[in-house]
Amino acid sequence: MRIEPLMLRDGDDIELARRVRSRSIPSGAAQRARIILLASQGESNSSIAELVGVSRPTVISWRARYDADGLAGLEDDARSGRPRSLDHREIVSATLMPPPKKYGVTHWSSRLLATHLGIGYGTVARIWREYGVQPWRSETFKFSTDPELVAKVTDIVGLYLDPPENAIVLCVDEKSQIQALDRTAPTLPMQIGIPEKQTHDYVRHGTTDLPRGFRTLEMIKFQVALTCCR
Repeated sequence: MRIEPLMLRDGDDIELARRVRSRSIPSGAAQRARIILLASQGESNSSIAELVGVSRPTVISWRARYDADGLAGLEDDARSGRPRSLDHREIVSATLMPPPKKYGVTHWSSRLLATHLGIGYGTVARIWREYGVQPWRSETFKFSTDPELVAKVTDIVGLYLDPPENAIVLCVDEKSQIQALDRTAPTLPMQIGIPEKQTHDYVRHGTTDLPRGFRTLEMIKFQVALTCCR
């Protein structure tokens, strides 16, 4: 059964359709938008309730609110009760500071910070998501002043793309994550929406040899490569 269509204000049909399709708004907001669009098409309150999955009084209520206040009438009412007591700024500020040495870690986890502040770790995780703070992430950056950088990179890449005839190309690197290293520039601290950043290069305190996993066969191949490349 169809009834008199609900009259929409100019341009509201476009906004309501956007809300119905959007995946970034609360499901309740999308549901209300769908109710009003169906009402504007002449669907009965009972039919809308069945299609959307709500009660008939709910449909009547949202129709009345839109009829009175337009899109503003579809917004949530201000909630009563105790206001939020947690200061998000303090939690974010604590996150951006290094943990005390007594914890023996360099970066906060949501559980550790929650224990430190005496709040729930779910609250910390939610605030981190809200402000785009990600203490577990670390990125590198590079700024070279070497005027021959392009030529050097071209030579190295060319060696991989077009190695000498009858030769193999091997790259041997140290396990940098278990060595005593210092970065060549101070680490840039984490900020809201920006992870911690370190320079790509470092100063190594000490040396190491090839790992034990580099077996005899690999050593033979390495020597053959050196011989063929001479």
